[in-house]
Amino acid sequence: MTIEEELEIITRNVEEYISEEELVAKLKKSRQEKRPLRIKAGFDPTAPDLHLGHTVLLNKLRQFQDLGHEVYFLIGDFTAMIGDPTGRSEVRKALTREEVLKNAETYKEQVFKILDPEKTKVVFNSQWLGRMSAEDMVRLTAKYTVARMLERDDFKKRFREGIPIFIHEFIYPLMQGYDSVALEADIELGGTDQRFNLLVARDIQREYGQEPEVIMMLPILEGLDGVQKMSKSLGNYVGITEPPNQMYGKLMSISDELMWRYYQLLSNLSPAEIEKKKREVQEGRYHPKRAKMDLAFEIVARFHGVEAAKKAEEEFERVFAKKGLPEDMPEMVIVTQDPKLKITRILTDTRMARSNAEAKRLVQQGGVRWDGERVTDINAEIPCDDKEHILRVGKKKFCRVRFDVRE
Repeated sequence: MTIEEELEIITRNVEEYISEEELVAKLKKSRQEKRPLRIKAGFDPTAPDLHLGHTVLLNKLRQFQDLGHEVYFLIGDFTAMIGDPTGRSEVRKALTREEVLKNAETYKEQVFKILDPEKTKVVFNSQWLGRMSAEDMVRLTAKYTVARMLERDDFKKRFREGIPIFIHEFIYPLMQGYDSVALEADIELGGTDQRFNLLVARDIQREYGQEPEVIMMLPILEGLDGVQKMSKSLGNYVGITEPPNQMYGKLMSISDELMWRYYQLLSNLSPAEIEKKKREVQEGRYHPKRAKMDLAFEIVARFHGVEAAKKAEEEFERVFAKKGLPEDMPEMVIVTQDPKLKITRILTDTRMARSNAEAKRLVQQGGVRWDGERVTDINAEIPCDDKEHILRVGKKKFCRVRFDVRE
């Protein structure tokens, strides 16, 4: 493979990288010295699960592995206790050491659904940051100015609006930069929202006498709503460990327009193959629903296997296309002394709604069906008989309900 061909692969879907001249020089040096490049990507384990948004970066790491380079999957167990201030309008809540380690173990289990375990070095930044003396920390902070920190948009906004900025938040990007020093990283990957932190890392490497890493920024994947970035806290995510049926159903819920964004950032198809699909949809030779089903199948198969993807597709067709019922519905027994219960009480007792207020909203929006009949009255009462009933909320949530009436 030529340098140009390798460059085309590793820069595909990359939003911005600094710089092409440096990247080409590193690739040439790698070949001359017969030494793989050291590719770094850091993940702070602030939440226990990875979702498809994380895999945009992980897929790029896998491409580097397939090209023979060395990937360092850096778990920021030390920096997670500080919290990345990126995009924050207020200070991030600090995690305990126990929370961080628990989440980190989950990351280690999940990451190898994409990365090659034989070619991945999992490292924790507490290995070097946790051993820093007070003197080491002072020397690190002396390598950057407050003025440069305040060039950061989120810090600048908070300072202007009088919202507190704590000293430890200034230290975060310096520590992330020192990670690159400790690993002697050649290239670092991150989302476009990490631009400031990545640029700091280049400066810190120079300060420690190292050749600055090339930074590569990947696009942020929008969530299922197609508006905000995929996030567990926003509820618009697809977790990579979710059951196949749930994963498939969520992917089928995205808009036709968003589907092509997901193809671009998540599919293993080449740009030419994706463009061919898009053209066939526009020409009416390929139904957009079929295109979405093919995408959902590919992603489910990646994380759960082809057989699981086939069953998920069949189940989706049976439930949503043929108006059937899912086979694996949860079953709930409601114990009561009352002859009738309000539909809102049933929704909360079965955990189909998290609160009475949410239950009322679901009913008022027309999203609740009892044995196939839509319920629109929040005061509707359901007889507590000895039969099995089907409760449905929205298009995807089903539950078998029985009553255990006790005197």
